Amino acid sequence: MADAGIMRRTEAGTLTRADLADVIHREIGLSRAESAGIVERILHHMCHALSDGQNVKISGFGSFILRDKGERVGRNPKTGVEVPIAPRRVLTFRASQIMRERIARAG
Repeated sequence: MADAGIMRRTEAGTLTRADLADVIHREIGLSRAESAGIVERILHHMCHALSDGQNVKISGFGSFILRDKGERVGRNPKTGVEVPIAPRRVLTFRASQIMRERIARAG
């Protein structure tokens, strides 16, 4: 997986949309507005696919996977009273093997 340039480090250690657009601007040479538009379109397509029930896989990065969780009984930790937890759909992320190896080396 090739690096997309050097990312600036924010105080919170968070990569933002603006950071992604900045890398596209510097590496490809598109205008800042075009770069921001590309980031927005990619995120829009990912969100649209997930809301349609499709999983999203980005090779060398990881997969965003939708899971349906059934109804179950939970317990209020303060009172101990059992309460039903409604069935729901959750989004999980599973990092690719390449990403896991990179994170392990960096740690």
